[in-house]
Amino acid sequence: MTDNLLGIPETRLPVDPAAALLAGGADPTQVAREHPTSSLAWAELAEAALGAGEPVQAYAYARTGYHRGLDSLRKSGWRGQGPVPWEHEPNRGFLRALAALSRAAGVIGETDEQRRCADFLHDSSATGARALGL
Repeated sequence: MTDNLLGIPETRLPVDPAAALLAGGADPTQVAREHPTSSLAWAELAEAALGAGEPVQAYAYARTGYHRGLDSLRKSGWRGQGPVPWEHEPNRGFLRALAALSRAAGVIGETDEQRRCADFLHDSSATGARALGL
Protein backbone atom coordinates (compact mmCIF):
# COMPACT_ATOMS: atom_id res chain seq x y z
CA MET A 1 0.00 0.00 0.00
CA THR A 2 1.83 3.09 -1.17
CA ASP A 3 0.90 6.54 0.06
CA ASN A 4 -1.30 5.06 2.80
CA LEU A 5 0.22 6.62 5.89
CA LEU A 6 -2.86 5.99 8.04
CA GLY A 7 -2.80 2.24 7.42
CA ILE A 8 -6.41 2.21 6.23
CA PRO A 9 -7.08 -0.93 4.18
CA GLU A 10 -7.59 -0.64 0.45
CA THR A 11 -11.11 -0.97 -0.89
CA ARG A 12 -11.48 -3.37 -3.80
CA LEU A 13 -14.79 -3.39 -5.59
CA PRO A 14 -16.26 -6.60 -6.98
CA VAL A 15 -16.14 -7.29 -10.70
CA ASP A 16 -18.61 -5.13 -12.60
CA PRO A 17 -20.65 -7.32 -14.99
CA ALA A 18 -21.00 -4.31 -17.31
CA ALA A 19 -17.24 -4.24 -17.88
CA ALA A 20 -17.28 -7.29 -20.16
CA LEU A 21 -20.16 -5.85 -22.19
CA LEU A 22 -18.40 -2.51 -22.64
CA ALA A 23 -15.09 -4.21 -23.49
CA GLY A 24 -16.99 -6.16 -26.13
CA GLY A 25 -18.20 -2.95 -27.76
CA ALA A 26 -21.71 -2.72 -26.34
CA ASP A 27 -23.39 0.68 -26.41
CA PRO A 28 -22.78 2.40 -23.04
CA THR A 29 -26.33 3.81 -23.02
CA GLN A 30 -27.79 0.32 -23.30
CA VAL A 31 -25.33 -1.02 -20.74
CA ALA A 32 -26.28 1.75 -18.27
CA ARG A 33 -29.94 0.89 -18.87
CA GLU A 34 -29.27 -2.80 -18.14
CA HIS A 35 -26.75 -2.19 -15.33
CA PRO A 36 -27.66 1.16 -13.75
CA THR A 37 -25.37 0.53 -10.76
CA SER A 38 -22.29 0.34 -13.01
CA SER A 39 -19.99 3.31 -12.45
CA LEU A 40 -18.05 2.23 -15.52
CA ALA A 41 -21.04 2.58 -17.85
CA TRP A 42 -21.79 6.07 -16.51
CA ALA A 43 -18.11 7.02 -16.71
CA GLU A 44 -17.99 6.01 -20.37
CA LEU A 45 -21.10 8.06 -21.08
CA ALA A 46 -19.59 11.06 -19.25
CA GLU A 47 -16.29 10.78 -21.11
CA ALA A 48 -18.10 10.57 -24.45
CA ALA A 49 -20.23 13.61 -23.60
CA LEU A 50 -17.13 15.59 -22.63
CA GLY A 51 -15.52 14.59 -25.91
CA ALA A 52 -18.63 15.73 -27.78
CA GLY A 53 -18.62 19.15 -26.10
CA GLU A 54 -21.66 18.40 -23.93
CA PRO A 55 -20.42 19.34 -20.44
CA VAL A 56 -23.83 19.50 -18.73
CA GLN A 57 -24.70 16.03 -19.97
CA ALA A 58 -21.22 14.85 -18.96
CA TYR A 59 -21.69 16.32 -15.49
CA ALA A 60 -24.99 14.46 -15.04
CA TYR A 61 -23.56 11.15 -16.23
CA ALA A 62 -20.40 11.55 -14.14
CA ARG A 63 -22.36 12.49 -11.01
CA THR A 64 -24.52 9.38 -11.45
CA GLY A 65 -21.42 7.19 -11.86
CA TYR A 66 -19.79 8.83 -8.86
CA HIS A 67 -22.79 8.21 -6.59
CA ARG A 68 -23.22 4.64 -7.84
CA GLY A 69 -19.54 4.14 -7.08
CA LEU A 70 -19.89 5.54 -3.56
CA ASP A 71 -22.73 3.07 -2.97
CA SER A 72 -20.54 0.20 -4.17
CA LEU A 73 -17.57 1.35 -2.10
CA ARG A 74 -19.70 1.48 1.05
CA LYS A 75 -21.06 -2.00 0.37
CA SER A 76 -17.43 -3.16 0.08
CA GLY A 77 -16.51 -1.79 3.50
CA TRP A 78 -15.21 1.67 2.63
CA ARG A 79 -15.81 4.18 5.43
CA GLY A 80 -15.23 7.46 3.63
CA GLN A 81 -11.47 7.35 3.38
CA GLY A 82 -8.59 5.19 2.33
CA PRO A 83 -7.11 3.87 -0.87
CA VAL A 84 -9.21 2.82 -3.84
CA PRO A 85 -6.39 1.43 -5.98
CA TRP A 86 -6.39 1.99 -9.74
CA GLU A 87 -4.43 -1.24 -10.04
CA HIS A 88 -7.57 -3.18 -9.10
CA GLU A 89 -9.51 -3.11 -12.40
CA PRO A 90 -13.06 -3.05 -10.93
CA ASN A 91 -12.21 0.22 -9.12
CA ARG A 92 -11.55 2.02 -12.38
CA GLY A 93 -15.20 2.78 -13.18
CA PHE A 94 -15.56 4.78 -9.97
CA LEU A 95 -12.22 6.52 -10.45
CA ARG A 96 -13.03 7.38 -14.08
CA ALA A 97 -16.43 8.77 -13.06
CA LEU A 98 -14.74 10.87 -10.38
CA ALA A 99 -12.22 12.23 -12.90
CA ALA A 100 -14.98 12.97 -15.42
CA LEU A 101 -16.97 14.75 -12.70
CA SER A 102 -13.96 16.92 -11.91
CA ARG A 103 -13.47 17.79 -15.57
CA ALA A 104 -17.14 18.48 -16.26
CA ALA A 105 -17.44 20.59 -13.11
CA GLY A 106 -14.52 22.68 -14.30
CA VAL A 107 -16.02 23.21 -17.73
CA ILE A 108 -19.32 24.44 -16.29
CA GLY A 109 -17.60 26.73 -13.80
CA GLU A 110 -18.02 24.67 -10.62
CA THR A 111 -14.40 25.24 -9.62
CA ASP A 112 -14.83 24.26 -5.96
CA GLU A 113 -16.31 20.93 -6.98
CA GLN A 114 -13.67 20.47 -9.65
CA ARG A 115 -10.94 20.81 -7.00
CA ARG A 116 -12.76 18.62 -4.43
CA CYS A 117 -13.17 15.84 -6.96
CA ALA A 118 -9.55 16.11 -8.13
CA ASP A 119 -8.35 16.02 -4.51
CA PHE A 120 -10.59 13.03 -3.77
CA LEU A 121 -9.17 11.22 -6.80
CA HIS A 122 -5.58 11.95 -5.73
CA ASP A 123 -6.32 10.86 -2.16
CA SER A 124 -8.00 7.65 -3.36
CA SER A 125 -5.45 6.70 -5.99
CA ALA A 126 -2.46 8.79 -7.00
CA THR A 127 -1.78 6.22 -9.72
CA GLY A 128 -5.32 6.61 -11.02
CA ALA A 129 -5.05 10.40 -10.96
CA ARG A 130 -1.88 10.20 -13.05
CA ALA A 131 -3.40 7.65 -15.45
CA LEU A 132 -6.47 9.88 -15.89
CA GLY A 133 -4.44 13.05 -16.37
CA LEU A 134 -5.46 14.87 -13.18
